[in-house]
Amino acid sequence: MKLNLSEKDGNTYKVELDADKSRMLIGRKIGEEIEGDLIGAAGYTFVITGGSDISGFPMRADVPGAGKKHILISSGTGIRKASNGQRVRKSVRGNTISDQITQVNLVVKSAGAQKLAELFPKSAEKKES
Repeated sequence: MKLNLSEKDGNTYKVELDADKSRMLIGRKIGEEIEGDLIGAAGYTFVITGGSDISGFPMRADVPGAGKKHILISSGTGIRKASNGQRVRKSVRGNTISDQITQVNLVVKSAGAQKLAELFPKSAEKKES
């Protein structure tokens, strides 16, 4: 499982979890907090903000469960800007992490003693504005 760890300043760190550690995330939902000790960032607290599955379908916070669903949406995750009033049926994943999820997005809620750049030195990317 791949993790994208984002900071408020725009830096993103990519971390690859092995199978044992990724099992600890299964069953967690979007919006839940996880401790950084789980992924090797002691003292940090992260919030799950989303992710995607093996096929690239995004997770949505308003869809319950872990399965793939075909929902009618007009805005939000999984859809580009639609015309006024237009709705589109799209395939998305639910808000629960399962074994089908390959990428999870996390945002730093509280920082630890060390900086993420020191913990994951080769994985830093700066978001361009």
